[in-house]
Amino acid sequence: MWGCGDFGGGLLTRRTPLFGVVLGSQLVGMAMALVLALVRGESAMLPADVVWSVLAGVAGGIGITGLYNGLAVGRMGVVAPITAVIAALIPVAAGVVLQGVPPPLVLVGIGLAIVAVLLVSRVADDRDELDRPSGFRFAIVGGLGIGAFSVFVAQISDGHAFGPLTLIRGMEAALIVGVVLVTRSAWRPERRLLPAIAGVGVLDMAGNGAFILAVQAGSLAVAAVLSSLYPVTTVILAAVFLRERVTVTHAIGILLAVVAIACIAAGTT
Repeated sequence: MWGCGDFGGGLLTRRTPLFGVVLGSQLVGMAMALVLALVRGESAMLPADVVWSVLAGVAGGIGITGLYNGLAVGRMGVVAPITAVIAALIPVAAGVVLQGVPPPLVLVGIGLAIVAVLLVSRVADDRDELDRPSGFRFAIVGGLGIGAFSVFVAQISDGHAFGPLTLIRGMEAALIVGVVLVTRSAWRPERRLLPAIAGVGVLDMAGNGAFILAVQAGSLAVAAVLSSLYPVTTVILAAVFLRERVTVTHAIGILLAVVAIACIAAGTT
């Protein structure tokens, strides 16, 4: 679901305004969500959906800002796996409480998937990286925010997906604007980054929309775990297009992800 987070974080350096990247991507996602809501002919949101959307917007804004900040100033080898695992565990726990314990084979798949996320997200720290702060606190904030976001959007009523996402993206954008005004932080990104920021916004919104539809059609725990496997795609794409080396740890994680998906699929049929 937050797979573009690795890409969005990759846009950030110590000189790149964090808030500009987050704000731009959220505004693009909001516009796309509004168009899709109109195309689908979604009805007006119920009052409860508005409340859940506002909560999701606040949690998501905090989570994605924490993740991007951690990737920008910390070590990816610390930030990525911690954020991903926490973001997966929170909705899994909520799904068990709200919807009951999944079948045994699904539980096995969930466990394997969490291990796979940890392995695939892990990157080796080089000497330059070791001189940087770990980013641990940002990873915790990011994981808690994204995990809470998943739980909140799972409460949205059936038939509503992109309408709530429009409000969610608007809330996240408003949150960032408020922080910028209060802290007087720099926010204008370089023009050369605008296409990439727009791409992050489109992919992020598409992933969130797919997640909401998946939760409405099935289990929160299963949807959350499967969506948390996005680092597998990141590693594979990096190997194919950027010729990055797939380590033994990554390979084991990818294999475990395949087995996890097979277990979850078999256990839910």
